[in-house]
Amino acid sequence: MTRALLAVAFATTALPASAQDLLIRGGTIHTGVDGAAPAEVVIARDGRIAYVGPAAGAPSTEGLEIVELNGATLFPGFTDGHAHLDGIGWRELTLNLEGSASVVDAMSRLTAWAQANPEGVIIGRGWIETRWPESANGARFLTASDLDAAAPGRIVLLQRADGHATVASTAAMTRLGITGETQAPFGGEILKGSDGQPTGLFVDAAEQLLAPLMPQADPDATRAAYRAGFQVEARYGWTGLHSMSVPWRDVPLIEAMAEAGEAPLRVYNSVTPDGVAELFRSGPRSVADGRVITRAVKFYADGALGSRGAALHAPYSDAPETSGLMQVVREQQVPLYEQALRSGIQLATHAIGDRGNTEVAEWYAEALGNVPPSERPNGADVRWRIEHAQILRPQDYRWFHELPILASMQPSHAIGDFHFAPARLGDARLDGAYAWKSLVDRGVIVVGGSDAPVERGDPLIEFYAAVARRDLEGFQGPDWRPQEAVDRATALKMFTLWPAYASFREDELGTIEVGKRADFTAFNIDLMTVPEADIPRGRAVLTVVDGEVMYRAD
Repeated sequence: MTRALLAVAFATTALPASAQDLLIRGGTIHTGVDGAAPAEVVIARDGRIAYVGPAAGAPSTEGLEIVELNGATLFPGFTDGHAHLDGIGWRELTLNLEGSASVVDAMSRLTAWAQANPEGVIIGRGWIETRWPESANGARFLTASDLDAAAPGRIVLLQRADGHATVASTAAMTRLGITGETQAPFGGEILKGSDGQPTGLFVDAAEQLLAPLMPQADPDATRAAYRAGFQVEARYGWTGLHSMSVPWRDVPLIEAMAEAGEAPLRVYNSVTPDGVAELFRSGPRSVADGRVITRAVKFYADGALGSRGAALHAPYSDAPETSGLMQVVREQQVPLYEQALRSGIQLATHAIGDRGNTEVAEWYAEALGNVPPSERPNGADVRWRIEHAQILRPQDYRWFHELPILASMQPSHAIGDFHFAPARLGDARLDGAYAWKSLVDRGVIVVGGSDAPVERGDPLIEFYAAVARRDLEGFQGPDWRPQEAVDRATALKMFTLWPAYASFREDELGTIEVGKRADFTAFNIDLMTVPEADIPRGRAVLTVVDGEVMYRAD
């Protein structure tokens, strides 16, 4: 990363100093309270909601900042229930391959970046091969040869959009001493050609071999990435996010940023396994009046569907030689889950494939059975999560209802993945794919998120995907299971009240009610009434956290 990029990232974040007293009016106000009519006015004092209701009944406006919606629509603060704050920032500061239409397009972007940044390691992310013309049936991954031709002699690491595969240039592999003799760690794969040499693609746990070349070791660059991530999320209208796979070394940094007024949004951290022992010792952590809370640990049970790392009960339909990759085993996980129960730490386990989900649910059940509520600080109220829960066997829905398990799901995954998921899975397994409504109908809390930077991270895209189950061009294939779309009231809960519940804060967040924290999101469209096709065409116009205006559109 250049010094110029760091300077830009540091210079563009400015936060108000203290909570404001404000009155918001001039548009429809959806409170998110079941059965409640829209309000006309909401008043916040000292960061809490002091009044919500009709304008005629509002108390004096003396001393209040007046915020006019000018016809926009106000909602409870939207929370991204699964995102990667540092990754969102890195996407802004490194080579972004999102939307690359072909190998040629992606490599032309690499060439341009290499020319503009003639020194240092080139880091990028966002490519996905499934709709490239060079990639018949999604089989054409990027290779070291592609990178070598586009950026000769350079050390290049380009991560796939899902974060579960990275392609490295020959210079990168040489620097790291990776050869045809290098063995992948458990849960990973190094793709090799017919000559036995690495093609350059490292899948899941094998990506760890590339870590020494990543920029995250630079604390100044990391802080810049978090600042950039905060800016992006506030601009999209998110008032908070559940930040996943947070390196333990970054927790003190994020906490310090919050204490210094540099964290405009709420952050609920799930840390990487390297922080398990320390978090179990300390218990849940909270700073800056709850602006940053660290209470969960994130494990990976399997990989991703696109890179065929998601663990399935039966082989992939388009690659019968593999059933995916489990990242962990029962003997390793169940004792950790039991320690989490005794420490009051929440679990968030990544599981995408049907086998991955089955095994995690069974391990959860075993741990819960081994540690009675009397030995848990939280008693029976543990609120354990499965992140993604993308491919389920219908007979496994019961685990989510009975244990219970929170299903943390990202609607945009479905509208992207369904362009290749039928080939990966075959038709029968689609019955349990991205099954939001089937879970909701069973009383399961489905926490909505974006998984940015895997996806764009726009709440309007996520809301649209949840209620329309169509891609952004309006297309819906015959095997997309349209009955799994949810209604708009449910979708609103997925991004407001249910993330609040998943972070143990439903008494403070998630609806616009007197006494709750003054977190609001306003869009220039009314999500509850606008035609479906117009939802992703809207934009956020106001983001308020604790009564502070963190973003306001021109």
